[in-house]
Amino acid sequence: MTTTVTENAGRPSRGVLSWMMFDWAAQPYFTVVTTFIFGPYFVSRMTDDPVMAQTAWSNAATIAGIIIAILSPILGSIADHSGARKPWIAVFAVIKIICLALLWTAAPGSSVAWVMALIILTSIAAEFSIVFNDSMMPRLVSQEEVGRVSNTAWGLGYLGGMIVLIAVVLLLAGSPETGMTLLGREPLFGLDPQTGEDARVTGPLSAIWYFVFILPMFLFTPDAPKAKKFGAAVRAGLGEISHTLHELRARRNLLRFLIARMIYQDGVNGLLVLGGVFAAAMFGWSTMEIGIYGIILNVVAILGCAIAGRIDRLMGSKTVVLISLGMLLAATLGIVSTGVDFTLFGLIPLPISATEGLFATPAEKAYILYGLLIGLSFGPVQASSRSYMSRSVEVDEAGRYFGIYALSGRATSFMATLSFSLVTAATGSARLGMATLLIFLIVGFCLLWNTAYPARANGRTTS
Repeated sequence: MTTTVTENAGRPSRGVLSWMMFDWAAQPYFTVVTTFIFGPYFVSRMTDDPVMAQTAWSNAATIAGIIIAILSPILGSIADHSGARKPWIAVFAVIKIICLALLWTAAPGSSVAWVMALIILTSIAAEFSIVFNDSMMPRLVSQEEVGRVSNTAWGLGYLGGMIVLIAVVLLLAGSPETGMTLLGREPLFGLDPQTGEDARVTGPLSAIWYFVFILPMFLFTPDAPKAKKFGAAVRAGLGEISHTLHELRARRNLLRFLIARMIYQDGVNGLLVLGGVFAAAMFGWSTMEIGIYGIILNVVAILGCAIAGRIDRLMGSKTVVLISLGMLLAATLGIVSTGVDFTLFGLIPLPISATEGLFATPAEKAYILYGLLIGLSFGPVQASSRSYMSRSVEVDEAGRYFGIYALSGRATSFMATLSFSLVTAATGSARLGMATLLIFLIVGFCLLWNTAYPARANGRTTS
């Protein structure tokens, strides 16, 4: 039986609300560092070779993904035996905060290898923290409410990311030509856009945000009681890994869900890591333009999570994930079919009539329309996958199975970014590299279509 701390009338308790604040605290890193501000800066302004920089950025994601895939199930299994999750989250929070702060050193012309190392360590710490945070959910939230709570938490994350992104765009990011922000003022703290300070500051800013807003979770969210001592938990957790993997062979529905999720999440991760970079390279967008694009996507993402939470409760997590994947497929096809003066592979020409102002060309406007589909769907596809998993496991096995869940999201994540890197390097076309993401989304969609929901051992399917 699942023990929850959800109050009556569907109103989350202080412990659940504090747990939901983890997504609020964590999301700005993904929003302003990996996707919309620092990543595009790394590609278009830190180096003189955008293709090489895109490949390096993709390689960093690949290396981090391999490490996360190997260690996530091990750490999750150890956590089941040690009981408490908060000490693990605290350790990885320290690593993440330090590495984010050091991104300030990524000035133009600085070592690409150094910045890659910081991004790799930050990504690993961020993802491991998510493993332990997610594994707390079955203990905190009832089966009926888990989809709504998961999507609401994800929506809060996008709201937090959007707030930080708006602050960067309006107050910190200056035009390289004029040095002024979108409000027509000098950037706060005298940040110099010519040396990338408006983008580099997102590292320390995300670190401060993360530190402040994970505190409620540590203070108010109930943790599992401490069980075995660390050494005993490590030995027991390592010993249980092979048993868990063997056990999955008998839980075919759960295995099928994890395989489907492994594949489609590769495509989702590829879009999150490479989408902003791709736009910056194709259109030459500045930090300001990338930031505004990110704000648009995050506003839509909040709406998407709010709608998905209701659909999840009425129709189930599987329905939400399938709808979201369909929208992501349409968006990705639109993106890869768009060039500087056309869309849909040239079937619709988009002549350039003006280049002044934000998103001045028709092709840029088309790109934003496709981005709206991504914004509506990439939150729900992940939030409802999380609730799908939560409904499919028991409380006492949540750590090890959410570790494998993280493995399924990362085990082959290097395949998407590696495919992008190989195809882009071989052809010199980032568009062809992005097209490889379609394969992951299509295969994952087809596998999930025939997977039971929830994916419990007895194969019983419910809605």
